[in-house]
This record gives sequence, C-alpha cells and structure tokens, in this order.
Amino acid sequence: MSPHHALPRRTFLARGAGAAAAFAGAAVIGLELRERGKSGLWDPSAFQPPTGARVAVIPRTTYSGDITGTIRDGLVAIDASFDGARVVLKPNFVEYDPGSVVNTDPRVVAGAVEAIRRMGAESVTVAEGPGHRRDTEYVAAASGLLEALRAVDAPFADLNVAPATPYALRSFYSSLDALWIPTLLQDADIVVSMPKMKTHHWAGVTLSLKNCFGCLPGRVYGWPKNALHWVGIDNAIVDVAGAIRPSYAIIDGIVGMQGNGPIDGDPIASGVLVFGDDPVATDTVTTRMMGMDPVKIPYLNEAARFLGEGDPDHIEQRGEDPAAYTTSFAPAPGATFAATDTSGY
Repeated sequence: MSPHHALPRRTFLARGAGAAAAFAGAAVIGLELRERGKSGLWDPSAFQPPTGARVAVIPRTTYSGDITGTIRDGLVAIDASFDGARVVLKPNFVEYDPGSVVNTDPRVVAGAVEAIRRMGAESVTVAEGPGHRRDTEYVAAASGLLEALRAVDAPFADLNVAPATPYALRSFYSSLDALWIPTLLQDADIVVSMPKMKTHHWAGVTLSLKNCFGCLPGRVYGWPKNALHWVGIDNAIVDVAGAIRPSYAIIDGIVGMQGNGPIDGDPIASGVLVFGDDPVATDTVTTRMMGMDPVKIPYLNEAARFLGEGDPDHIEQRGEDPAAYTTSFAPAPGATFAATDTSGY
C-alpha cells in the first residue's frame, strides 16, 4: 500500500479504571498470539512514531451553501496536501433509510471532491462497499450520492465487487492473517475516511477507523461484513484500520446520529465538520465532542498504542475549540461509554 504518511506508534497514557478494563481484552489477545508464535500485537517496523497530529473543528450548521469552501478551509487548517495525488474518498453509505441520517451527507462528499481537486489532486474517486445492502447501486442512487457525484463529474467505485488482492496484516489483534483489499485502495496515494458522526451499539462510536470496514469487499467478507464481526469487532477494527491506514479524516457532524446507531439511532445536530491528519487523533477528539470517553472505547484505546495519537496533550488543535462544540450523544441502549471527563481535548 502507499499511504500518504505512515501513521504512528505512540505510548498512550491510559487514564483511570476505564483504560485498565479496555486493555484487559488485549492481554488475552496477546496471550493467544504468543501461543501462535507471534511476538506482539503489531510489527513495530510497520508503524512509525508520530510526527504530530493535527485536528480542526470547523463550525457548519447546514448542508446548503458553499460547503466546498468550508471543507477546503478545514483541510488547509490541518496542512493537508494533495498535490498530484491519486485520492480515494471513502464515505459511509451503509444503508438507505429516507427518515434517517445513517449516511455521510452526499453534499459533503461532493464538496470534498471539489475541494481536493482545487488543492491539486491528480484524480479523486469516491468508493464504498455498503455493509447491509448487497445492491450498492441502490444505496448510492437512493441516497442521492450518485446524483451529487454526477454534478461534480466524479467517478464512483463499488468496493464490494471491485478487484482485490490479499494484503498481509502488520497488526495482529484478530485471528486474520491477511485481508483482501481492493486494488483501487492499494494503488491510491491518499485515502480519506469520511464517516458520519454516530454511536454504535457494539463498538461505542463509529467514526473514521470503523468506517474502514466498508473498504473490504462484501463478496469476500459477507453482509454485514460478518467475517469481521466473528473475529471480534474491536479486534477487527484495529486490524482493518491498520491495513487501510487512511491519511486524513473528514467527519460529518453537521447532523449526527445518537442512540441505537449505526442505523436505527436518532438525528442530533452537532453543527461541525471535523478534520484530521491522524484518524486516531480525529476519532479521539470527536468522541470527546460526543460527550464520551475515548479511553472507554476499546478499539480506540488500542489503536492509540501504535496506530495514531490518542493523548490529547500531543494533538494540536486547529480551527475552533472542540470543547465549545461538545454535544452529549445518547449512547446505544445498554452501552457504558459516557465520559467521566471531557476536558482533555
């Protein structure tokens, strides 16, 4: 793969009982891996120390108007660079429900296409592999994504059926040794993860890391990517994100989803777009903005050990102060992800 930059390994400063509980599962995984002859949970040569993480919160209360300009402002704020790059945008279009906010808004996706082109990209392709519908064209058409992409003359690729080749994993949280990854993503210079800001009934939150599930072909992993759930959703999130390694994240929080997400939750207006050059850092900041504690999100806690920056003291805030835009999301029923402290941005 050719990620724009290798995302980092960093010592994560675990805080409180929630961190201890989150790491307990990893200890069991580590024991199983040692029994299989593996020396650790990731290959240190594959994940380099961070050079700094930048996250920008940009206020935006409506999808109408010059959303392209707002997206460009956010990307400039994190010093994003696309000059001459082949870029793939991976939004979140898991299902279509006309009464829901389950998907990244098509206007955000089209705005990102235009903004990134203006910043010098050689090409911009939008690609998705929906997890619930086998008919990707239906989801893309019914949601308005295809119409929005036609308006900006952008191609769309169905990752559920796209040509794919195996990619050997360099992190070992799940029992998977390799992943079938579409060649479109392996050949890209830059992958941008573009999720909707949502809660998740199993994972706590679904943001730029969890969004990488849609990069893998349903023809290999089933619907809703069942094979990834069977190996443990938190473990699979870490391994899949460690293989895809998106260079940037753009999170659609203009209107998010709370409660029984990622499909059956309720709309909640957050009034922001969140940008980052480190998906772990971006998800960490966004989780706190949702009124939840990232230390209590097991996969995010683990990803912060090696895949990106999870320590708020090492995340450079650009744009607006995220604390001023915190909106308490109701967690999924039965979940225990409420934040004990949302001051550590």
